[in-house]
Amino acid sequence: MGCGKTLTAIAVIGAGYKLGKVRRVLIVAPASVCAVWPKEFREYAGFPCTVRVLLGDKQRRLKALDGLTHSPGQDLKAAVINYEAVWRDSILDALLDYNADLIIADESQRIKTHNAAQSKAMHRLGDNAPYKLILSGTPVQNAAVDIFSQYRFLDPSVFGDNFYAFRNRYCIMGGFDNKQIVGYRDLDGLIKKEHSVALRVTKAEALDLPERTFENRTVTLNRKERTIYDRLRRDSFAELDGGGTITAPTVLTKLLRLQQFTGGFLTEDDAEAPKLVSRGKLDALADILQDYVLDGGKKLVIFARFLPEIHEIEALCRKMLDKAKMKTVAIYGEIKKEVRGEIVRQFQTDPATAVFIGQIDTAGTGITLTAADTCVYYSVTYNYATYEQSLSRIHRIGQKHPCTYIHLVAEGTIDEAILAALARKEDLAKTIVDTWRNYF
Repeated sequence: MGCGKTLTAIAVIGAGYKLGKVRRVLIVAPASVCAVWPKEFREYAGFPCTVRVLLGDKQRRLKALDGLTHSPGQDLKAAVINYEAVWRDSILDALLDYNADLIIADESQRIKTHNAAQSKAMHRLGDNAPYKLILSGTPVQNAAVDIFSQYRFLDPSVFGDNFYAFRNRYCIMGGFDNKQIVGYRDLDGLIKKEHSVALRVTKAEALDLPERTFENRTVTLNRKERTIYDRLRRDSFAELDGGGTITAPTVLTKLLRLQQFTGGFLTEDDAEAPKLVSRGKLDALADILQDYVLDGGKKLVIFARFLPEIHEIEALCRKMLDKAKMKTVAIYGEIKKEVRGEIVRQFQTDPATAVFIGQIDTAGTGITLTAADTCVYYSVTYNYATYEQSLSRIHRIGQKHPCTYIHLVAEGTIDEAILAALARKEDLAKTIVDTWRNYF
């Protein structure tokens, strides 16, 4: 992550264009990353190109693709679309008719599930294209089997086109009804095949990036808050320990309520929305804004998981920064994809735009925020791969300063347990059934 995959891909596109082998390109990426591509083409492409991001409803996407297909000139044509849209019937048909010479799967771990609709659509598109490229900083997120579907798109000759044949070759089955992967065989052979068409670059090998420093800012719950938290924790434990089947969604739902409370929010029984009941983390964040932004003159990136948190953080930032004529921008699920690229550009280039607020699952991937060298985590995701990706938003090519990451941690709560799991590079959703008692 952060080693220049997009720049390298544009160089590959340019080489294909100069050789007369690539005239039409299709780039499929997470929605939050789509807006990055036109900007990168403008900065780095040394060849004539027209780039269109296919966003909006179905008709708008189809119209944009048709306009790109029939645009005059001999320049390279590049269409950019998000994974979730690719598999829709009329859109998939239109993309097949577009007949791209080169298809790029950006953040290709999004198609790791071999039988998911978007994976199957990408396989069909890949079978039609002479050239394919996959880009990922985390191609294997949970298990080695993740690699099959990505390579099925990229080059079926490497691992074949049958998932079950691949599984029989490399996986050891067991568990209930012998249908669970419990181990692997010949991983050396798998890795050798994987690297036969792959290039892996690490930051340590490729970049002289500055150091990273991590610190935790402890937030202490007052007596009333501690009483409420302990009650929520005990009630959750009792419900889970009261018999019945323990499932990951059930446990994660209980953890989510605890995590929301450490962020200051509580959803009462029968309430439609969470209510702000504590300002502990907001007060800690206010201190950081004062020290780093108002007094220190630095830009700041803030990540949070939940929308109510983000809205309160926005309100806090605007209250504190407006008097200094500083601006705050934000990207979260409700922000239209069409404007996200401009929001990032504003943060990167406008000296007055001092704070970027991002919902970690929406803005933690694929964008560059190197105008800041300090990042605050108000709350974090359970998913290690998503968390690791978010760390690279400020620590990537273009960063000249040491990077500081500040986690706001409510003392003696689920916050500490989640960070410990992330430090072990665990995805809680994968381990929580066996370890749930450690979190309550």
